[in-house]
Order: sequence, then structure tokens, then C-alpha cells
Amino acid sequence: MATISFDLPDSVERHLATLSDNVDAAAKEAAVVELYRQGQLSHGALAECLGLSRTEVDALLERHGVAEDLPTVTEFREQLDAIRNRLRR
Repeated sequence: MATISFDLPDSVERHLATLSDNVDAAAKEAAVVELYRQGQLSHGALAECLGLSRTEVDALLERHGVAEDLPTVTEFREQLDAIRNRLRR
């Protein structure tokens, strides 16, 4: 397991401390959520990194404002039409 460290200005560290009792954990969470957001980390890898279940990761992503890449209504209707057409054959 790799250990990554970096320096933060005191003001940023104090701000993080107001958000979480564990600044290291908060920084790790922010980093891996951003990697997930960029598509560089899978949902499973994110869960593994943070020791969370799938449901807990979903809640975490919601708190961070990260939406799953769900189909639009139009895409959903197109997929539904394609399935109906296949079933008619």
C-alpha cells in the first residue's frame, strides 16, 4: 500500500479540521472521489480504497455531488423501443 503525503497551508488544514476529525482521511476521500469523477478509478476500487460497501460509496458520491452516468430520458426511451422491437421478432 502506498503512502502519499503533501503539505497544506495552515489555513486549509484548519478548515479541513472543521469538516472532519481526521484531516488525512478527508484528504484521501477527496482525492479518490476526484479520481472516480475523472473516470480513473472504478466504483469497486473507490469502495476498496475507503473500506466502504457499495451502498456507502453511493451515499458518499451523492454527498460529493457526483452523479452516476445515467441515460437521459430520450436514451432510455430509445433503449426501450429497441427492446420492444426485438421482442416482436
